[in-house]
Amino acid sequence: MDWRADRIGSALRGENPTVLARLPGAFAVIGDVQFLPGYCVLLADDPAATRLSDLAPATCAAYLTSMARLGAAVERACAELDPAFSRVNLEILGNTDPFLHCHVWPRYTWEPDDIRPGPVWHHPRERWSDPTTALGERHDELRRRITAHLGI
Repeated sequence: MDWRADRIGSALRGENPTVLARLPGAFAVIGDVQFLPGYCVLLADDPAATRLSDLAPATCAAYLTSMARLGAAVERACAELDPAFSRVNLEILGNTDPFLHCHVWPRYTWEPDDIRPGPVWHHPRERWSDPTTALGERHDELRRRITAHLGI
């Protein structure tokens, strides 16, 4: 079975190659696509959780703290590697994948002027499946730095 079919289960089994670190209530993973280098996702470690309100208060607090921690780690790593880094956007949407997760999107001043001020979802659809920006070995240094800033 492809680990992508069960991202949380594969992370729990140690089979998800995108996992950067286990954090309280979550897994920090690097995104399959890297058209915005440093894109990460925070997966809740409870596969039954589909929204924040599914979590007990203490678990929810742990998840949100882990979200802030991953956001800060992405921010530091991206700022070190690209002077055009400008900020991180954090998004919990849940409209496509039926499990609780948060997108951690680094944003850059080199993004097109008509896209940069809006949500990342305004990037053209073909960017999401462009093999030239797919996660690969060239992202190893980025992975290493994000993990280091997570304190793992």
